[in-house]
Parts: sequence; C-alpha cells; structure tokens
Amino acid sequence: MPTSTTDLLLGDKVYQQLLALLGTGDYTTGTRLPGEMALASQFGVSRPVLRQALARLRSEGRIQSRKGSGHFVGDTQPQTSLVSFGQLASIPDIRNFLEFRCSVEGETAARAAVHHGAEDLAHIGRRRRAFEEALRTGASGIEEDIAFHLAIARSCGNRFFAMTMEALVAQTRFSIELVRKLSDSPAAQRYTQVCAEHAAIEAGIASRDADAARDAMVAHLRGGIARLFGQAPDQARQV
Repeated sequence: MPTSTTDLLLGDKVYQQLLALLGTGDYTTGTRLPGEMALASQFGVSRPVLRQALARLRSEGRIQSRKGSGHFVGDTQPQTSLVSFGQLASIPDIRNFLEFRCSVEGETAARAAVHHGAEDLAHIGRRRRAFEEALRTGASGIEEDIAFHLAIARSCGNRFFAMTMEALVAQTRFSIELVRKLSDSPAAQRYTQVCAEHAAIEAGIASRDADAARDAMVAHLRGGIARLFGQAPDQARQV
C-alpha cells in the first residue's frame, strides 16, 4: 500500500477520475474494467497507487472484484446511506437548501477550476452537452442537469464535496422539479437561461479562473431561486 503523502494524493486523484467515469461510456454497471496495468498506464500512476483508488471504490460498492476475472463496475448511484439530509419539508426549507447549494457549489466550482484534469474537463463538457441534447429532444433533462453538477464536484480534488453533492441528489432533483412547476417564466426562456449559465460555469472552470467559476455557479443557483420565488436575480442575492 502507498504510504508517502505524494502517493496518497495521487491515489485520491485517480479515485476521483475513476469515479467520474463510472456510469458513462464503457464504464456502465456490470462491465469489466481494463486490467490494472492498462489503468495505471492510462492515469500515469504506479499499480500500488491505482490499487489504493480501486480499494476505495470497492469499499463503497462502486466496483466489484471477481477472483480470476478482474474488476467490474458495480452500483454507480450515490450512497445516500452514508449521510441523510432528509426531505425538503417546506418552502423556507427549499429556500435554505438552495442557499446552502450556493455556498457549497460555489466553492466546488472554484476548486474544480484549480484542480481539474483534462479528463475531468472533458467529462464536464459531455455532461453539459447531454443536458442540452435532452432538452432539445423534449426530455426533462433533470438527471442530465444533476450529472453536470456531480461532474464538477467530482473534479474539484476533494472527495467530501463530491460525497456531499451525491448525498443531496434527491433534494436537488426535487428542487429542480419544483422550480419548473412553480416558475412563472416560459419553459423555453428558462432552458435558454440555464444552458447559458451552465456554459459560463464550464468556461470559468476551463480557464482555471476560480473566481469566475465560483461567480458563475452562484449566479446559476441564484437564478434558480429567482425563477422559483419570482425575484430578480439581484434581489435573490440579498435574501
């Protein structure tokens, strides 16, 4: 097992990179992962560092080891049993939740701007485009919206931000649905705004501008508050 600080940090980075891949492309549930040598080469690390990341994924149930066959993708859904924030029970609760997201995700986006790797950025871009494509084809796009935000959290270099966002998936889904149901603005207008906001977040991260990424994320979430409560974004910012 790696013991140096450098190896531990590398192991955490590989864990985050693998986590971002699970459930996408060739890494869907039940599929076999490439061998350790191939994965170590792909991520540019030693096999002991890679094994550290794989051990964490196994402990979380995200991959499974089959003797003589290798590693297979397991449950790619978030482990909400690790921590539960409970259901959103009232309008003030929903407002507080969205305010909480502004603080957490603003910092997450800022950290992603500093710590993301090339594959992280590519994954964020794929999730953003998948959301836009879902809207274009008439789908709700809610799961794709959540996946975009999770991709950012998983690229920020700190697993606790990612774990927090994973534990909040149910509340996030509920709040998005509520915004759509109660907002007075036309759906086409909302979707255009959200797509532009997502693009601004990605641009801030891609440029490695932490302040721009943070501001874009907070503006996006404040926009959601405004769309739900019928306030101008500057008013929502003061609540």
